[in-house]
Amino acid sequence: MGIPGVGAGGTATAGDVFAAAPVAPIAAHPLLVFLLQVGLLLLLAILLGRVAIRCGLPAIVGELGAGVLLGPSLFGWLAPGVTAWLLPADPAQVHLLDAVGQLAVLLLVGLTGIEMDLRMIRRRGATALRVSLAGLLVPLALGIGLGHPLAGMLGIGASDRQMFALFLGVAMCVSAIPVIAKTLMDMNLMHRDVGQLTLAAGMIDDTFGWLMLSVVSAMTVGGLSAGVFGHAIGSLLLVLVLAVLLGRPLVRRALRLCKGSEERTVSAAAAMIVLAAAGTQALGLEAVFGAYLCGMLIGSSGEFDRSRTASLRMVVLAVLAPVFFATAGLRIDLRALAEPAVLGAALIVLAVAIVGKFVGAYIGARLSRLSRWEALALGAGMNARGVIEVIVAMVGLRLGILDTRTYTIVVLVAVVTSVMAPPLLKTAMKRIDCTREEELRLTEWRGTPVRGSPERAGR
Repeated sequence: MGIPGVGAGGTATAGDVFAAAPVAPIAAHPLLVFLLQVGLLLLLAILLGRVAIRCGLPAIVGELGAGVLLGPSLFGWLAPGVTAWLLPADPAQVHLLDAVGQLAVLLLVGLTGIEMDLRMIRRRGATALRVSLAGLLVPLALGIGLGHPLAGMLGIGASDRQMFALFLGVAMCVSAIPVIAKTLMDMNLMHRDVGQLTLAAGMIDDTFGWLMLSVVSAMTVGGLSAGVFGHAIGSLLLVLVLAVLLGRPLVRRALRLCKGSEERTVSAAAAMIVLAAAGTQALGLEAVFGAYLCGMLIGSSGEFDRSRTASLRMVVLAVLAPVFFATAGLRIDLRALAEPAVLGAALIVLAVAIVGKFVGAYIGARLSRLSRWEALALGAGMNARGVIEVIVAMVGLRLGILDTRTYTIVVLVAVVTSVMAPPLLKTAMKRIDCTREEELRLTEWRGTPVRGSPERAGR
């Protein structure tokens, strides 16, 4: 008796495929559960995000809190039966929600790349590079050094400790441009030299973070060896070369064809970001790196009008991103912190993350002959991890590098460092005099709109 859709030789032919019945659409019950999940997560994320903003906190705190409330930390503990129905452990059901989150991440990271101001990085030059490199290398080294004893403390297997240590180093060294930008705008510090330097150094941090994340991702899949590392670096260089030689002209051509139509510009930008993410994913690198790189190409193309993507930015930031962060919160289990070993590990990681970023930024600033208070202000600004750290944690969870306990620890670092950045920055900036050049810059900016929006930066 033959198998439907398979030829006599056991291989599906083109005719067999076309003759086969179409794949059935999603069943009624899984669709109902999915719609309830998205609707409830979005509604609760928006409400708690607004509450967080009113309390002077980044919106991401409330959006993550939505998932924490519905997840195992509270609702899953108080009403396990209802949670099992609304958030079943069925992989197919979970993957539906994850697919929405992954699309949100790619578009969010692509928009971050679009907002990269390469001219500012070139203008601030050596100072921003020194601050960024020191702010990267010190926490990276501390994170890798801490990874091995921490893995033993948490009972992570010996075979997984090297990758865990590398991943922890990457998680320690990133910064979050959206949180930094929001903080600077709220405190009216965008026109200050320290504000400009913090943004420029943070942009370099973000770029390096996506590069390192891609390499670590490739090594996790292929194993920790010289050959795999070489392949990952080779793939990375190939992507960069293709981006310059082929990507840039293709992006310019596509945007030139879309000029005069906001709808076509938005569609083209979104499609290019997703396809670039697929390209790096196919090469064994992380998809977010392709999205970020494509965003940079779009923003620096010379054919792109940022006002054309206002509608895309609104949909991503108002709908998709809150759903993603709420979904990320579902995987946080604060009950894990009741274990002395996990709580101790969380406090150690948090302390090392804060000290590493402050020390690194301080060293870089002092080497650039900035004052002590300017150096502390840079450290305070770059210490915020926010959205970038959450995305890194989600990647680690997907790759199997992190479990629920270590994932909760990394996300905790993202929230705490984002909350503590504004008061520390305010304290340091009180002791830094405003120069004549900064006053002129403020006067000029007050006559023209400032790039960026509070909605984007509040993550």
